[in-house]
Amino acid sequence: MTKYREILRLKGLGFSERNIALSVPCSRNTVSKVLKCTEERGISWPLSESTTDGDLEKLLSPSTPAVTSKRMPDFAYIRKELLKNGVSKKLLWTEYMEDCRQAGDEPLMYSQFCYYIQQDENIHNSLHI
Repeated sequence: MTKYREILRLKGLGFSERNIALSVPCSRNTVSKVLKCTEERGISWPLSESTTDGDLEKLLSPSTPAVTSKRMPDFAYIRKELLKNGVSKKLLWTEYMEDCRQAGDEPLMYSQFCYYIQQDENIHNSLHI
């Protein structure tokens, strides 16, 4: 858990971001983001007596990003295409990426694409044994 109050206190005492990161401890990037956020929200040291650590956390913690679902490939099509000569997973991934971009969907990265193909192959093979 980020110690927002301590970061603000140390900044108020004139410590550098690097020294704050060493004493809290957290990354220098975290200190920088917290200080930027406090500046944007007009929060400075000393804090009012009524401000709790929970209040600070609500004000300064990064909001949870919206979960985006990625478009899954057509596994039946991929199984069929991989049987053809000269067709590779990389080629199918490139085709899949292009289809996703045209449809405005978020595609899987290549490693994820291969992982899900492997999972599908395992399921498909276990059904046909």
